[in-house]
Amino acid sequence: MIGIIDYGVGNLFSLTASLRYIGEEPVVTGKREELEKADRIILPGVGAFEDAMKKLRSSGLDRVVMEQVERGKPMLGICLGMQLLFEESFEYGHHRGLGLVKGRIASISEDLREKGIEGLKVPHIGWNSLSFSEDEPLFKYIDQGEYVYYVHSFYGRDCEDGRIASSEYGVKITGAVRNDRVYGTQFHPEKSGDTGLRILRAFVEI
Repeated sequence: MIGIIDYGVGNLFSLTASLRYIGEEPVVTGKREELEKADRIILPGVGAFEDAMKKLRSSGLDRVVMEQVERGKPMLGICLGMQLLFEESFEYGHHRGLGLVKGRIASISEDLREKGIEGLKVPHIGWNSLSFSEDEPLFKYIDQGEYVYYVHSFYGRDCEDGRIASSEYGVKITGAVRNDRVYGTQFHPEKSGDTGLRILRAFVEI
C-alpha cells in the first residue's frame, strides 16, 4: 500500500489517479497509523515552503515522516514535497526543512539575474528534458532526454551529493534527488504523461 501524506497543501487527485492507473491503491491520509501500515509513502506539495513546513509540524506529520524514513521505508517527495526534504529554504525568508537531503532551496530568478541571463520566464512552467544517473532505480524505465513537467520558481542548490537528475533552464535545475531510500522529484511525475507513469512504477518497485 502507498500512503500519500495529506497535510493540506497537496493537489492529490492527479497523483491518486496516476497510481491507480498503474495498478496501485493509494491511501490519502494524515493519520499516523495508516502511514505506518503503508509499504512506501509519498509527500506531495504545492504552494509556499514556510506554510507547508508549519502544517507538517503542527500536525505532527514531520515526526511521522522521520520515523518512517528511519525504518527504511521508501519515500518520494514531489515538487514542494521534494523541497521540504532539504536542509533549508530561502523562499521569502530563511526556513528550516526536514534535513533529509543536503542542500538548500534557492530562487531561480535571483540566480538567473546573477548570471546575467534574460528572457527566461519564472515560474519555470512546462516540459523540459531530463538527464539522470544511469544506475538509479527510479529511472530504470525511461531514457535519457525524456521530457517531464515542471511548475516552480525555486529549486534545489548545493546538493551535488544527492542530485540524481537535472534539467537545463539557464541554471542547472535539480530534477531529482536521493538519499538512501528517500527520493524527491522537482517535476510532477503525475503530470508527465507516460514518462511520469513509468517513474512512478519504478518507485513502487523500490
